[in-house]
Amino acid sequence: MAAVSDRLPAFPWDKLEPYKATAAAHADGIVDLSVGTPVDPVPQLIQRALIEAADSPGYPTVWGTVALRDAITGWVRGRLGASTAEHRNVLPVVGSKELVAWLPTQLGLGAGDKVAYPRLAYPTYEVGARLCGAEAVVYDDPTELDPAGVKLLWLNSPSNPTGKVLAKEDLVRIVAWAREHGILLFSDECYLELGWEAEPVSVLHDDVCGGSYEGIVAVHSLSKRSNLAGYRAAFVAGDADVLGELLEIRKHGGMMTPAPVQAATVAALGDDAHVEEQRERYAARRAALRTALEAHGFRVEHSEASLYLWVTRDEPCWDTVAHLAGLGILVAPGDFYGEAGARFVRVAFTATDERVAAAVKRLG
Repeated sequence: MAAVSDRLPAFPWDKLEPYKATAAAHADGIVDLSVGTPVDPVPQLIQRALIEAADSPGYPTVWGTVALRDAITGWVRGRLGASTAEHRNVLPVVGSKELVAWLPTQLGLGAGDKVAYPRLAYPTYEVGARLCGAEAVVYDDPTELDPAGVKLLWLNSPSNPTGKVLAKEDLVRIVAWAREHGILLFSDECYLELGWEAEPVSVLHDDVCGGSYEGIVAVHSLSKRSNLAGYRAAFVAGDADVLGELLEIRKHGGMMTPAPVQAATVAALGDDAHVEEQRERYAARRAALRTALEAHGFRVEHSEASLYLWVTRDEPCWDTVAHLAGLGILVAPGDFYGEAGARFVRVAFTATDERVAAAVKRLG
């Protein structure tokens, strides 16, 4: 067991604890903008669906109910523009982080294989590579990689942490390159519903993949769009052969989305009103924080989508973390996401309206 944990980097959030203590000592309490965890209520229609399915004494299936597959397939067709998606092109998963962390292992990757992901990225892409003993490689543009040995390519648009969105023409180019070299492409699109100054596009869109899902899979989560981080509700969609293999492995591993959560997911995917309501909340918080940060001397880069502002004062990120902690505001240092983030911090706008207002006041 120790040999496996030794492959992993130190858990980065532990380093933030002293700064969290400083921020918590503020007279008006901490404003925690470090983690993008939802704080608003789970919509009532989703809660009702969960409660109505609470009497679920039997085992759920890994592939999900027919109603769940219908809901996912319908959403993928309507929202992502994947017009030919069928049940065999979708698979529910127990939260997207689990999928990201264990995907290379479930694909059978190991020593001698490479897993590629953006230079600034969600740390779990690297964790997944390390868990199976594969080599983690970073890129600025994936088509500039040496394709030799690359078995899995991660895209992330909109990006965590930067909020950057890949243009449709770039997605077309990258999908073509991955197919040319026989590289499996997984696109983490968990923030796709949260575009502010850009309109994110899925790799499954007909205009991107040509109506074929060969060699490509998209990852989606209901954590952000529907405030369901506590439900662990997510799914993947795309290449039927890849998902079929994952389904067989996950059946043996008992990776089942609980039946009440499956029912809640059906309700969530069938309603757009709560998504728009939540978007409006986030838009207001984003605007208030952006204005306050810029007035305080920060420069915002990218941040055209997602739940974060990627900002800098042109100083080491830990100096910025310390400065803001002194104001009672906790943010995430940019180097959590790669060395290229060493002079940036990531500011989440997932706090309550009251806490965001407190942060704005302190920055003023």
